[in-house]
Amino acid sequence: MTLNSVPLAELAPAKINLALHVTGRRADGYHLLETLVVFAEFGDRITVAASSEDCFFVDGPFAGDVPRDAGNLVLRARDALRAAYPAHAAQPVSISLEKHLPVASGIGGGSSDAAATLRALSRLWRLPADAAALARLALPLGADLPMCLAGHPLLARGIGEKLDPVRHFPALPMVLVNPGIAVETPKVFRALASRDNAPLAPLDSADTVLDWLATSRNDLEQAAMSIEPSIAEVLAALRSSGAAFARMSGSGATCFGIFDSAAAATRAAAAISNAHPGWFSTATVTRT
Repeated sequence: MTLNSVPLAELAPAKINLALHVTGRRADGYHLLETLVVFAEFGDRITVAASSEDCFFVDGPFAGDVPRDAGNLVLRARDALRAAYPAHAAQPVSISLEKHLPVASGIGGGSSDAAATLRALSRLWRLPADAAALARLALPLGADLPMCLAGHPLLARGIGEKLDPVRHFPALPMVLVNPGIAVETPKVFRALASRDNAPLAPLDSADTVLDWLATSRNDLEQAAMSIEPSIAEVLAALRSSGAAFARMSGSGATCFGIFDSAAAATRAAAAISNAHPGWFSTATVTRT
């Protein structure tokens, strides 16, 4: 079989948990979640192309934080596709990652990179794999991968594998801010005070997104703050810059602020960057 000869690129968007409720814990230790997830127009970028040998290149602002060995999720995604489709995926490929998202920051960078790799290589290798097949392949790589493969607003339940799309969800002007500190997800879960919390309210239970968000939580926020107190500083900076709503995403330390307009978000991101040059700060808008 002949490879697609044209390099193919895929955005690996930032994943934002607008709300995240921890509702239980399975016998195997995995936590049960209910989360409303959206994806930003800002993120990393994966490019794949035919090559004489397998190779992996990384550049971008956070390239120095990316492991290049076989444990990298991008390479694990490539190898999982090869194992599942050996007749189609034997040919060598070059994979390039432009790393714009901070590592271990609660916005799904590694998972989104792996999901983008699955999408791009599936196209390059012309695999007979639909979205459901890719999702089944993705889940063993990480609980966030199926939702990152979907890449649109959704409700995720279970350990992240039960997905329900959210139709007609509005685009949200947003600022993402990270204090430059990596927070380890297992440590955050170990610091949880409660693992059996109330589920999300129905999305139609409020008039606006902001009204609904006010009824919700990120159950990991206080636990993450106990490990990394600068998260509270980030939230304060977003609120003082005019965010209508601010919260930590995922297990942190990245936080998001929702603004009234893209222009207001751009001004806020610039102000936060000027006040805190060591922080990561960017304005974006969420995908619908």
